[in-house]
Amino acid sequence: MSNSFHSVIFKEELCIGCTHCIKKCPTEAIRVREGKAKIIASKCIDCGMCIRHCPEHAKESVTDSLDCIQAYKYKIALPAPSLYGQFGDMVDPGRVVSALKSCGFDHVFEVSRAADAVSELTKEILLISKKRPLLSSSCPVIVTLLQVRFPSLLGNIIPLESPMEIAARTAKYEAIYEMNLDPSDVGVFFISPCPAKVTDVKNSSRCAKSSVDGVISFREIHGAILANIDKYQEPQPFYMSGGGIGWARAGGETISLGIDEYICVDGVENIIKILDDIENERLPNIKFAELLACTNGCVGGVMTIENPFIARNRIRKLSEKYFVQDPSPNIKIKHQNMFIENKIQPRIIKIFGDNLSEAIKKVEEAIQIKENLPMLDCGACGSPSCQVMAEDIVLGETTLDDCMVLFKKKFAHLIEK
Repeated sequence: MSNSFHSVIFKEELCIGCTHCIKKCPTEAIRVREGKAKIIASKCIDCGMCIRHCPEHAKESVTDSLDCIQAYKYKIALPAPSLYGQFGDMVDPGRVVSALKSCGFDHVFEVSRAADAVSELTKEILLISKKRPLLSSSCPVIVTLLQVRFPSLLGNIIPLESPMEIAARTAKYEAIYEMNLDPSDVGVFFISPCPAKVTDVKNSSRCAKSSVDGVISFREIHGAILANIDKYQEPQPFYMSGGGIGWARAGGETISLGIDEYICVDGVENIIKILDDIENERLPNIKFAELLACTNGCVGGVMTIENPFIARNRIRKLSEKYFVQDPSPNIKIKHQNMFIENKIQPRIIKIFGDNLSEAIKKVEEAIQIKENLPMLDCGACGSPSCQVMAEDIVLGETTLDDCMVLFKKKFAHLIEK
């Protein structure tokens, strides 16, 4: 499996070297050198924090255009549950489904249906698993964060695919075998609030090849949906389950499980703190942890349109309106299509290379350099912290003179004159 593709990209011509992004990146994957930021691909988890905080819009996400669906004879849309929160209270989900068909899709398979299937199987896994706590596998940012920063917790991830992937497998199977279509004619497209979903499709760590053929952002398709929202006199039927739709907001997945021994945490900074607690066994009584990289959950994704707090409230109303006590009769998704194919592996990042003896020398050198730094972690040097700056100096990527505090002390006598 290759980690070469990243949805989050950098536009050098727009960067002014302001260092906003390096302080917000949760995996220290950004540096500012010679007045321009750069992204270290091996550390990037495509969370989109740099997109959210860059004042110059020098970071953006690569997604597919709506025109890409024309490459297939039979086109299937997989709307993320959070899509239904992007429109006003008067817009019924059935009208969104109608609009997607008017945009050129032949069929709409709601991801909320797969979310319900995951919830039902997760309940069974919780009864037999001895791992505490089990971690939701739905957010690709969290899975990658575990690979990069918390590899010891990879075994705590529930061994189920994401609702997106399960929905894609099921939709494609139904189209090919029940409608007698050729596999090459069927295109499945996820409608996404999140750049990490694009990367997950291209670099899936859980299966050999994703069943999703393309990822279209909310921002890309929002205008087309609005233009077609009133074309149908009657809304199209859609999968009515408040539990599945509720996955769009933080806490929705755990509510559908019906358990008390859980935590729900949103926002990458908060999640890192909780993962530290889990790794150090400070939460022994928690059975399940729902971890969502974006504040408020998927409604807060960087590719959404609506204010995340308004969208979250909209999803809450829909979840309550369409709540079903037992959605299982309508799910109709086979369990064998839901488990991950590959064991999720750590993403080992060897800062100082593969040679152990040389790496140890470089670590010692970095420790000595760090002792001379002010430990302010201001980021003015272009590295996210003094610790990282010491490592970057050893790697030859910067020098002590790039530390503004030391530089000022060095030339204090000239400044006084």
